[in-house]
Amino acid sequence: MDNTAAWAGLLRVHAALVPLLDQELQAAHGLPLTWYDVLLELDAAPEKRLTMTDLGAAAVVSRSRVSRVVDELVRAGLVEREPNPGDKRSAFAKLTPEGWARLAAAAPTYLAGIERHFTGRMTAAEATTVATALGKVLRAHEATVIRPIG
Repeated sequence: MDNTAAWAGLLRVHAALVPLLDQELQAAHGLPLTWYDVLLELDAAPEKRLTMTDLGAAAVVSRSRVSRVVDELVRAGLVEREPNPGDKRSAFAKLTPEGWARLAAAAPTYLAGIERHFTGRMTAAEATTVATALGKVLRAHEATVIRPIG
């Protein structure tokens, strides 16, 4: 397999599976995949909160969309904005108890979708190889990206 085939395969799998996972989460929980991703990142963060800059860097949703997604989550009561005492120009996005409950309720659907549509289509060794290879690429990228302090 040449390099462009690996890249094309990654793009095609992403384009095919993201809408499926989104559809399943919305049908079962009324939760778009972009919301799930932001809630997941906030749940993993210290104090269940991140600055918008850090959330934009961590979440799969584009940095330009993260503010809009957080606004939607705030309106839904799943996230709240909290002033950042260390930087008056920024705010934290913080997971609410309702946001955590919705995330926890949706997690089995999300994980089952990943298994059904992605990892269930390969052997455990193949899944390990994919995870290792993609992790290697991501770490190399992260080492070269300069992130603003936020």
